[in-house]
Formats: sequence, structure tokens, C-alpha cells
Amino acid sequence: MPARGYNGRTAYIFIAPMLIVVCAFVLLPVGGTVWLSFLREVTYLPAKFVGLGNFSRLIRDENFWQSLKFTAAFTGVCVPLEVVLGLCFALILNERIPMRNLIRATILVPWAVPTIVSARTWELIYNYSYGLANYVTQAVGLSDQPINWLGSPASAFVALVVADVWKTTPFVAIILLAGLQTIPEGIYEHAKVDGAGLTQRFLKITLPLLKPALAVVLIFRSIDTVRILDLIYVLTNGGPGGSTTSLSLLGYKYFNEGDFGYGSAIAVVVFLLAFVLSISYLRATGFGKVFK
Repeated sequence: MPARGYNGRTAYIFIAPMLIVVCAFVLLPVGGTVWLSFLREVTYLPAKFVGLGNFSRLIRDENFWQSLKFTAAFTGVCVPLEVVLGLCFALILNERIPMRNLIRATILVPWAVPTIVSARTWELIYNYSYGLANYVTQAVGLSDQPINWLGSPASAFVALVVADVWKTTPFVAIILLAGLQTIPEGIYEHAKVDGAGLTQRFLKITLPLLKPALAVVLIFRSIDTVRILDLIYVLTNGGPGGSTTSLSLLGYKYFNEGDFGYGSAIAVVVFLLAFVLSISYLRATGFGKVFK
């Protein structure tokens, strides 16, 4: 048997290319962003080290708190909805139903469509004059007049949630379906013999054994919603009145104006939020012991 040290050196040799790529394309950009967040880096002014000055400015910035509030609300609504709907679809697709493989392939279509394309599609659906949403609401008698879906903070928020849930629920469903298929069928058979009902089997078998897949889904979707930019940029561009401006969109606007230091500080906040959420999910699902 090879010595343990030899195995360790061999392992590092094999993962060295991946480590180089991670350092070059992940750690260096992240480190550069963190460094910029400590600078007054504006295109028309000389660079100056300001320490925590940009973060102090964030605390006093009402636009930042509004964006943080929207981002938290958007994440808190979208992620649970996507997990619940995705789990329902996964449970259905895990059963032996007619044309199951075709349905599995079809359900991926919304997720496969690029976000910009799907956002433009929803922009047409929400159009005040000829959008499908107003046509349906008027046809079924829910409204006598067209609704300006993107014209008020409340309706714009709902419109964004619907568009995001429609696009990303298939991703959640496929990941959870993969998790369901790793659960041995024999466990359910033994539970039935022992008299366990459908609800008991779901709570005592399915959910506990689905924790790894749930952790993956929660982490990926939470990170995506915390840093969401493209969908909001196309549909509302942060309006009306800045009510749907996400943290990423706010940072993008400052970058676009040439205030790279302040924009980087916002990007660091987004990174920290995503990191904290990821660690929280790992702990909640039983995979965070390494962080204790």
C-alpha cells in the first residue's frame, strides 16, 4: 500500500490545475473587489485609500437600505415558493406517469431559456396596452381596466416574483428529482409494511434523505436571488421610484457612473450575504459541522 504522504502529494498534483483556475478566476477578482472597496476609486478623481469609508457611506445611504430591503424580500418570497413548487413537481415526476420522460424534458424549457430572453417575454406579457396578463384578467372578469403591472411597487414586485419563479422552479424540480431517485424503493416498502402512511413516509423518509439535494437547491437559489440583476434590469430597471432596485443593480449603477470604490463595497455586501446564507443552510441541513 502506498504511503500516506505519497497519496497526499498525488492528490495535490491532480487538483493543482483546478486550484490554479480558482485562484486566477475567483480568488483574485474577489480580492481585487475587496481592495477596491477600501478605496475612493472614481474615474474623475485620483485613487485614495479611505479604509471603511465606503461602508460608512453605505450605512447612511437610504438607497442602499431600500435595495437591501427589496433583495431580502425578493429572496424570502422566491426561494420558498420555488422549493415548494419544485418539490411538488419532483414528487409527481418521480411517479410512474404516462410520458414521464417527455414531461421531464419539457419542464426544463423555462430554465434553459436565457434570462434576458425570458425577461423580454415577460415584459411583453405585462405590457399595459396589449399584454397577455391584462387580456386574461379582463377576459375572466378580474379587472375592468388594464393593469399597469410594472407601474406600482407592489405589482412590480409580484410581477418580478412570478417571472423568477416561472424560470427557476424547473431547476429546483430537476435537482430534487435527482435526490428522490437516490432513495431506495425498499425503504418505502418496509415503511408500508410497518403501517406508515403517506404523510409519515414523506416526513420520516423523504425529507430527511432529501436534505443534501435541498441544501444544494437552497444555496444555489439563494445566491442567485441575492445577486439578481438581469431580470430586474430588463423588466423594471429598479423602478418605479427605485422600489425594485436590487443590491446588484445598485452596485452596477455606481460602476456604470464610474464610482468603482462604492460599487465594490456594495458587491462585498452581496458576497457576505450570500456567504452567510450558504453557511446557514449547511448548518440547518446537517452539513455544517465542519464550520463549528
